[in-house]
Amino acid sequence: MPGRPFVAMLGIAMSLALVAPAAAAPTPQPAGAVTAPPDGPARAWLVADLDTGQILGSREPYSAHAPASTIKPLLAMVVLDQLAPNAAIRATAANTQVECSCVGLVPGQMYTARQLLDGLLLVSGNDAANLLADMLGGQLAAVQKMNAKAYQLGARSTRAGSPSGLDGPGWESVTTPHDLALIYREALRYPLFVQIVHQTSAQFPDRSGYREIKNQDRLLRSYAGFIGGKSGYTDLARETYVGMAQRGGHRLIVVEMYGDDDLWNQAAQLLDWGFSHYPGVS
Repeated sequence: MPGRPFVAMLGIAMSLALVAPAAAAPTPQPAGAVTAPPDGPARAWLVADLDTGQILGSREPYSAHAPASTIKPLLAMVVLDQLAPNAAIRATAANTQVECSCVGLVPGQMYTARQLLDGLLLVSGNDAANLLADMLGGQLAAVQKMNAKAYQLGARSTRAGSPSGLDGPGWESVTTPHDLALIYREALRYPLFVQIVHQTSAQFPDRSGYREIKNQDRLLRSYAGFIGGKSGYTDLARETYVGMAQRGGHRLIVVEMYGDDDLWNQAAQLLDWGFSHYPGVS
């Protein structure tokens, strides 16, 4: 509901005793907003102020859904907590045997944690996620560390089942729009995370040297003040998306889950609507 905080202030992780609204309709617009919040293809969504924690508008913000690749920043934070960016590991054939999207790891090639984070966050590389998990002690250890991190942040409705967000029997992931907002707000405290999600491309090791990988986030090139974000898709999660932008000294986040269509337009409209209730911000 409008005005409820979605994150503990001053970086202190707290358990939030919030109850999902009973109605499925979007919450009313805050005072000063020029229109009602736009609804769209995402079944559950929210738009919130990253600095104050105020949820400006939402639809089922505490409903649980599979996150798909929008969970990858949780893995990125664990990596940045525990590994130096120049820490390196050699890929094996097993690392390449993963359901794609993939960045295209080459067996026998050395990769740094920073390069793998580029592959993880720019092109949603599931192979990069698994190799980063190996650097953290293996798939099970990485997932345990991701879940501990989520709990620390107060994202108590989040459970990672795999490092990449892929779903399967016994390793399903689940979270809520509210929890993803918590997770991404914390991710913004990591300068390297912000640098990576805001870059349009990066050089990634290949058999013959390096090749360019490009950021898949469409709003990065089209939305004024865009900070960064992450999209995802699985059959269970459907379309999912998180995006963040800054205008006029205000930072907003939009989270969309269980969409049946392209979520980019709805995300831009929700960000526009969120900025519309700040005087002087166009």
